[in-house]
Amino acid sequence: MDIALAALSALVWGTADFAGGKGAQRTPALVVTVLSKACSLPALALYLVLLRAPINGAALGWGALAGTFGVIGIVTFYRALAAGAMTVVAPISACTCALLPLVVGVVIDGSPGTLRLVGAGLAVIAIALVSATPGVHGQVTRKLVVLAAASGLMFGLFFVFIGRAGAAAGGNAGLWPILSAQLAALIVCAVLLIRGGTTPRATGASVRWIVVAGVLDMSANALYLLAVQLGPMSVVAPAAALYPVSTVLLALIIDRERVRSVQVAGLGLAAAALVLVAT
Repeated sequence: MDIALAALSALVWGTADFAGGKGAQRTPALVVTVLSKACSLPALALYLVLLRAPINGAALGWGALAGTFGVIGIVTFYRALAAGAMTVVAPISACTCALLPLVVGVVIDGSPGTLRLVGAGLAVIAIALVSATPGVHGQVTRKLVVLAAASGLMFGLFFVFIGRAGAAAGGNAGLWPILSAQLAALIVCAVLLIRGGTTPRATGASVRWIVVAGVLDMSANALYLLAVQLGPMSVVAPAAALYPVSTVLLALIIDRERVRSVQVAGLGLAAAALVLVAT
């Protein structure tokens, strides 16, 4: 069940990323981020009512930390992408994101077993391959590599802290950590919007994509929280970090983008990784 929930969270996260990317074609990325998180709150309120759980202060604190680092990761990732070298930025960020919770999970929970650990390692490689994009448009500098790694580190910390939120509540955190994560992210976004003098406004088709992205992103967060309360972080997090797979598949199906051979290899490795971590 833990791997099934983690894989489902990856599927939903990747779909949310695709929707957010479509929305960002007409609206600034920071505005898409803040509006999507605001749009997710009504759905989250419904989830909180349906999945009742006692409020735990420690879990809320871990959730707030997760949301803060997660949104900083998004902003850092966009800054790195602004240089144009996506073929370098995306794999570095994605691999760092998967490796950090893998290492932390092994340290905290111990080894999950050889096969599952091999599967988690394959997932990291698959993420790098699937995230690879054609062409390097822009100069690859040390600063760019640092920004890419920093964004992955922030995303990895999101995985770790959400996992700690569940542990702090004794496996019964409900979705309260997701609420504190969303609110913390909104506060950080609001500060950035005020500093930049940007008005959080979207029109036309962007609104629909933003709503979809917000609800799905929050739902994926919830699925990951449930998954990491059932299984070891060292295998759950790399499985959940396979979200670029569904983004690539949607780009292929909806936008008719061409998939490179290296990405096809990554998709195959992702499937093998899920089989191994589910053993």
